[in-house]
Amino acid sequence: MTRFERASGVLLPVASLPDGTLGDEARRVVDWLADAGQRWWQILPFGPPDRWGSPYAATSAFAGSPTWLHAPNAPVAGDEIEAFVAEHPYWSGRWASFAGPGALADQVRFQREWRRVRTHAAERGVRILGDMAFAVAPGSADHIGFPELFKTGVVGGVPPDDWAADGQRWGTPVYDWTAMRARGYRWWIERFRRAVELVDAVRIDHFRGFVAAWEIPEHHRSARAGRWVRGPGRGVFDASAATLRNVPVVAENLGLITPAVERLRHELDLPGTVVLQFAFAANLLNPQSSSIDTDTAIYTGTHDNDTTVGWWARASEAERARVEAATRAGGWPDTEPHWMLMRVALGSRAVLAVIPAQDVLGLDTSARTNTPGRADGNWRWRLQPGQLDRALAARLRDATEAADR
Repeated sequence: MTRFERASGVLLPVASLPDGTLGDEARRVVDWLADAGQRWWQILPFGPPDRWGSPYAATSAFAGSPTWLHAPNAPVAGDEIEAFVAEHPYWSGRWASFAGPGALADQVRFQREWRRVRTHAAERGVRILGDMAFAVAPGSADHIGFPELFKTGVVGGVPPDDWAADGQRWGTPVYDWTAMRARGYRWWIERFRRAVELVDAVRIDHFRGFVAAWEIPEHHRSARAGRWVRGPGRGVFDASAATLRNVPVVAENLGLITPAVERLRHELDLPGTVVLQFAFAANLLNPQSSSIDTDTAIYTGTHDNDTTVGWWARASEAERARVEAATRAGGWPDTEPHWMLMRVALGSRAVLAVIPAQDVLGLDTSARTNTPGRADGNWRWRLQPGQLDRALAARLRDATEAADR
């Protein structure tokens, strides 16, 4: 796989922009990132979200979200739709059948607006880090349009752990890897092709699912009755690499990670993921030591975590002491909790450091993006116009340059 260069970026979902669209506010964020010395803008999955706003339960793994459109009524010519279908023959017809009249016109509009934003980002030296959910949503265009690629009678989830005594029953469709392999992993190749078309790199959620996934009998209401079932290993990645150009990939390897998962990640030469809130909470590592290697993407927190200020408000004295010790060891004068974690992330050996916009701004729990396990009240936070200002850009640029990113 293509390697990352040492750099940093900001995690900010498109839906969290002031107007939630790919219009002028998106380009203003790109300008701010460039002024702040950031070379990556990480977004979340680009598919149409579910009724609660979750992009990880998108109605398509391929289609762009019409909710991102700045000009949803912009005219679209018939030849533009025909050209789009010709460029995307594998999935566009199924999406049109699923989403109904106007669906393909919306994809043409999405393509136009996204290309404008991405071109502007490239001109400012900012690249886009996308995000790919491992599973697809039940009843999605992929589940309905490609039924031969999914098992029946079982659903996806994760086993019981310290976070959930009964595990998590996601209810997601389970891939039939035998059927996938018999078809040359075409669905996954096309999924990576779409990612390559839209982003410069991609983070793959739940990477461990390629080694083994937790399958739960459909009639069980908790995840306790599940079992691990072997995945395709590197088969998906080898098939994609044989067809497509390389694209940098970050493997989300949080949770119950076995030696086999790490072997696959290292075989594919993919950086893994470290979340500082978890690291300091569990005293798992010293972020300044070699325990964070260069093959790591480090985050202060993610879309599923509380903001750093919110986390700090509930952190134990021992957790706070670890953060403060790491800050002193780095020689940084910062005392605000979000800046302490940001300095640790930027100053670490990790090849990529990513900071959620809420942490850059020092916002509390009220700005949290998502609380896993809760359906309502998520995916609502939005940036305010002008909230990312010049003074903050200058401070972040100085910190980034001091960390040699």
